[in-house]
Amino acid sequence: MSFKVPRGTQDILPGQTEKWQKVEEIIRHLCHVYRYQEIRTPIFESTELFQRGVGDTTDIVQKEMYTFEDRGGRSITLRPEGTASVVRSYVEHKMFGQPDQPVKLSYMGPMFRYERQQAGRYRQFVQFGVEAIGSKDPAIDAEVIALAMNVYAAAGLKDIKLVINSLGDHEVRTKHREALVKHFEPHIHEFCPDCQSRLKKNPLRILDCKMDREHPLMATAPALTDYLNEGSASYFDQVKNYLDILGISYEVDPNLVRGLDYYNHTTFEIMSTAEGLGAITTLCGGGRYNGLVEEIGGPESPGIGFAMSIERLLLALEAEGKELNTENQLDVFIVTMDADSKRKAVELASSFRAKGISTEIDYSNRKMKAQMKAADRQGAKWVIVLGEQELAENVASVKNMESGNQEKIPFHDLVNYLQTH
Repeated sequence: MSFKVPRGTQDILPGQTEKWQKVEEIIRHLCHVYRYQEIRTPIFESTELFQRGVGDTTDIVQKEMYTFEDRGGRSITLRPEGTASVVRSYVEHKMFGQPDQPVKLSYMGPMFRYERQQAGRYRQFVQFGVEAIGSKDPAIDAEVIALAMNVYAAAGLKDIKLVINSLGDHEVRTKHREALVKHFEPHIHEFCPDCQSRLKKNPLRILDCKMDREHPLMATAPALTDYLNEGSASYFDQVKNYLDILGISYEVDPNLVRGLDYYNHTTFEIMSTAEGLGAITTLCGGGRYNGLVEEIGGPESPGIGFAMSIERLLLALEAEGKELNTENQLDVFIVTMDADSKRKAVELASSFRAKGISTEIDYSNRKMKAQMKAADRQGAKWVIVLGEQELAENVASVKNMESGNQEKIPFHDLVNYLQTH
């Protein structure tokens, strides 16, 4: 019987993992610069957390969650996104009581959604995200957006664009909701079953429907920006002003809504404009969620955050023909001739590695020619040859693979030689 990777998942093999590590390195550096501290939450949580935190009218909750009952009869769900878990932790550990607000957190790890596999979209996927909780200053909105944009810039992406919108406050959402119901209700039978059920529960989600996006009523739907009250319009203007100060270009799309119920005020997506990426061009999405902390049992604590797919970032790099500098060169390959030289090679390799010099040894007892070929395939900078004569003289034959120069270096001076040449 043969086994294969489960549908919607992938093995990330050597040669690819280095690219992931480089992206993770870029992300961790920028989080340090922006002062977003890492938080690590469980991979599974109470199902109710996501029902309340993500929204029971979303596709995620209705169709995509991996949910099961544990041995204690509790309903458990593999996390489909990161925000609800971070907010749960923020409330549980009373981070709202910390003197410095907002609390700025970052996370990176696997998420799980049962959906149709497409290019760059898997059932197990990795998200990087940040949450800034405890401030309703429009400047923090701009900071969060800038961090996301800078991740893509640092990775080398050029063909990206930022799209923003305002979903307004509760008053705005209520008036817009009434207008949407009035707009869609006479023809709702022409829409998919999901949209029909959303009409009364959350009509804003109709605008996010992928099946009915070409329906004529979508283009003429009431724009939320037309319903912004003075406070919401002022907030949105301030966010745009801060983006202008930061030199970040953006487009305002009145029909941009996010797929999660908890967003209000600022919402945004970062998209790839590169050819060949496929039908799904969104790389990152986020927005403000004033009210989510209260929904999960905490005090009033406004927040904003985003989540980006690492898989889609790498796919966008591929679409632009960009290569990450992974710098995975092998420093030393030790070629051995017999059992005695193998023992010395093991000793030398240990001393090299202790000094941070990457080292490989042949473990297949191959001939010298085959070992030299292996060293060349692995891109070794140096090859050290150990034979009977070298052991007798307490020296190693050291060859620079780029220049071809070869010298005999005493064993006790090898580390210094490799570090200085």
